Amino acid sequence: MAIIPIFIPHAGCPHQCVFCNQKTISGQKSAAVVEARRQLERWLQWVSPSLENEAAFYGGSFTGLDLALQEELLGLTDELLAQGVIGSVRLSTRPDYIQPQVLQLLQRHGVRLVELGVQSLDNVVLEAAERGHTAEQVARAVQLLREYGFQVGLQLMVGLPRQTRTSMEATVAQVVALRPELARIYPLLVIKGTPLEQSYRRGEFIPLTLEEAVGQAAYMYAELTQAGIRVIRIGLQPDEELCAAGNIIAGPFHPAMGELVKARVLREELTPRLVELSRQLAADEVLTVLCPPRLLSKVRGQKSANVEYWEQLLGSRPVVKQALVEKLQVLRLPRNAVM
Repeated sequence: MAIIPIFIPHAGCPHQCVFCNQKTISGQKSAAVVEARRQLERWLQWVSPSLENEAAFYGGSFTGLDLALQEELLGLTDELLAQGVIGSVRLSTRPDYIQPQVLQLLQRHGVRLVELGVQSLDNVVLEAAERGHTAEQVARAVQLLREYGFQVGLQLMVGLPRQTRTSMEATVAQVVALRPELARIYPLLVIKGTPLEQSYRRGEFIPLTLEEAVGQAAYMYAELTQAGIRVIRIGLQPDEELCAAGNIIAGPFHPAMGELVKARVLREELTPRLVELSRQLAADEVLTVLCPPRLLSKVRGQKSANVEYWEQLLGSRPVVKQALVEKLQVLRLPRNAVM
């Protein structure tokens, strides 16, 4: 399966949220049909036709565009659907731009999934971020999308102005209740040219540290996945323009944010069991974590950060070994069995 991305930066959206400089985030400059076609032509050089493939409009508020422009853009993906290059279309938009007339249009053009830029479900936080919509509008948008047969994705953030840990956890609980098919998690960054940059320089906004952002995103990820909501992205795509010198002013940016978060989730899952077994540890035994190959790097953590954390906590260094097991196992083994 391939996702064919089409970026329409900031198009269709009259708002500028305090954190948003969409041109920098997407790396594109135009929402014109000719630019969208150029992007498609570039991607299609490497994509084999398959009904599993999906075209995805990213970056702007698609359903806020003029209806005629929506028709033109969707005409490009209609061609791909007719040729069997793709089997469906997805797009992103704002929750306050979901109306029956627009959803009927999307139905006619093979759109399967609609992602909503929600960020938070705390109205105090939404107001501070100048989102221009409310949590109640999010709930109504999700209900309408369900009524018209669309799958739903929600995009969330940690580290927003006036967002507390309690507020973040309450948002997660509300998202679980809304039952979207998928979610994305982004830590808030201070980007050059945004209102948030000015607040940061005046000392009015303090971004999360990387440690804080990983911890909060790990909570989100664990709660959402446990509820059956697929998290398909953690952290902004580290493209060339976003990562250019001077674009990120401050904030918890890391090119492998998803790996850090998943490693943290595993650390928090394993730590209680390690603590319990360490109390029973005999002098000739060592704690051993057995894991399937796909989890080995995440269990160890980046640069063995999880192993070092456990060593400091427990006073001894657990052994993390790849093994032919389906699930993680934590064992007390004789030292000669693990050396």
